[in-house]
Amino acid sequence: MNSRHTVTIDLPIVAACNRRSLLIHRYGSGRPKAYLQAALHADEAPGMLALQHLLVLLDAAPDRVQGEIVIVPFANPIGLSQFLNGYTLGRYDFDVTGNFNRAVPALGERLAPLLAESLGDDPQANADIIRAALRRQVAALPTLREGEALKALLLSHSIDADYVIDIHCDHEALLHLYAPRDQRALAQQLAADMHCMALLLEDDPGGEAYDQANSSPWRVLRQHYGERIPLGCFACTLELRGQGDVNDTLAAQDATGLYRFLQRQGVIAGTPEALPPPQGVCVPLEGVDVLRSPGAGLLVYHQALGAQVSEGEIIAELIDLHRINHRTPIRSRTEGLLFTQARDPLVRPGQSLAKIAGVHPLDYRQPGKLLQD
Repeated sequence: MNSRHTVTIDLPIVAACNRRSLLIHRYGSGRPKAYLQAALHADEAPGMLALQHLLVLLDAAPDRVQGEIVIVPFANPIGLSQFLNGYTLGRYDFDVTGNFNRAVPALGERLAPLLAESLGDDPQANADIIRAALRRQVAALPTLREGEALKALLLSHSIDADYVIDIHCDHEALLHLYAPRDQRALAQQLAADMHCMALLLEDDPGGEAYDQANSSPWRVLRQHYGERIPLGCFACTLELRGQGDVNDTLAAQDATGLYRFLQRQGVIAGTPEALPPPQGVCVPLEGVDVLRSPGAGLLVYHQALGAQVSEGEIIAELIDLHRINHRTPIRSRTEGLLFTQARDPLVRPGQSLAKIAGVHPLDYRQPGKLLQD
């Protein structure tokens, strides 16, 4: 019986009388292996509730788990402790390690020269060799700082998975998904099961996010050793709408979508319902227009989430509070779907205000610099 096994693992003590720990749930063993985590940015709560609902579904039928499922319902106990002026912050480490979902160690380049004598012509055997080597690399990561230890601990449970789903949300947003372009078919399945409104396909987004740390080693090794190296991990970032979209109706719907996707991949037994038709758009990440504030002031939107906007259309206006009714229009640089907005109307220069999913790559969007802090 694949009943749930739960462990609690302590992080290093960085201050006297201050200990934090990570809670991890595991079902089954073997292949395929799926890893799901929520709230690596600790102020993003929708995924925590969705994974609670998924745990209930799995507890109700543990024998249906054919492979292995690892669930981390809150991946950032450090960030959850950052309660200031009535709000949980949790996006940036107060120590020197910065954004919790950036600079996650990418292991492909350091691993490539170590495998030259080990790899053969059998892709499945190579996958087993690579997973074992990745586990060794993660075990050797620095863990002196608490933020480093957290990233290494999370990776130790996900780095050998076949599927990694890192669950986030935006300020105010439609449900959307960041996924690798070369695994488009899998991404489209997940997007359909989750009723995503925007699927954003990426090659080199930059930033060293958590999903990249799990999937990029396989691409790096394939560049070195060719197609005898499989794409052994599908890793993605799933954005469950906005920070305020926390309710049981949406969470139950999201948990059901995740359960169906895992069934399609053979992680859970049973035949899922027919794949729903895609509801949203599928665009390149370099086609996403990120609108930024040209100054400080009060933001007024003229378009709502879900609007189909035209190039040059006014999305919002920035009001200069030092002047009477002085407004600066903020226009779209592409035609597409308005899928995120800022939550706070008081904005600062350079702050991200909205994202628009356009079909055509934009000149100012540079590969390797596509992710925003």
